[in-house]
Amino acid sequence: MSLIPKKGNVYVVDDDEAVRDSLQWLLEGKDYRVKCFDSAESFLSRYDPREVACLIADIRMEGMSGLELQDRLIERHSPLPVVFITGHGDVPMAVQTMKKGAMDFIEKPFKEDELVALVERMLDQARNAFSTHQEAASRDALLSRLTTRESQVLERIVAGRLNKQIADDLGISIKTVEAHRANIMEKLNANTVADLLKIALGAPAKA
Repeated sequence: MSLIPKKGNVYVVDDDEAVRDSLQWLLEGKDYRVKCFDSAESFLSRYDPREVACLIADIRMEGMSGLELQDRLIERHSPLPVVFITGHGDVPMAVQTMKKGAMDFIEKPFKEDELVALVERMLDQARNAFSTHQEAASRDALLSRLTTRESQVLERIVAGRLNKQIADDLGISIKTVEAHRANIMEKLNANTVADLLKIALGAPAKA
């Protein structure tokens, strides 16, 4: 077994066994980790959104179509980059998938070098999306530690309100506002108000 790490995960969803085998042979030969599925339903039942991966799917399949699969992924807010395989008559349908966020589509028979280049682009996007997702998850985890009152105070700090104004808004004393501010800074691991704003507004704070 090769000790060289794989370049990334590629899901292939196609009800044509010959196409699945061809794509698996091609992409594994380029050192990608390939997982094949014969239907959209079987893919959805085993898809792990925590993996950095991309998806190559046929538009026309028995059962759930590629278009329906894309809709299901959109419903799940999946960041998975998608490329569709199309027949010559499916180009208008493929354009529709791109309007919904698909990265591209490839017509049968496809050129191997173009497909590999597409896969690399998709995995680059997947890595960026995964990083963004992780940052958002970390931010959400931090913000979830705040009490309802602390969240109200933070919302007003972000809006630029002064302690006295926050106290008046919430009907509490300035000392109570100051205590909440201190708790918020501690819970969000913020050293400065600038750090606090970056976390609250979704920008990564500097280490």
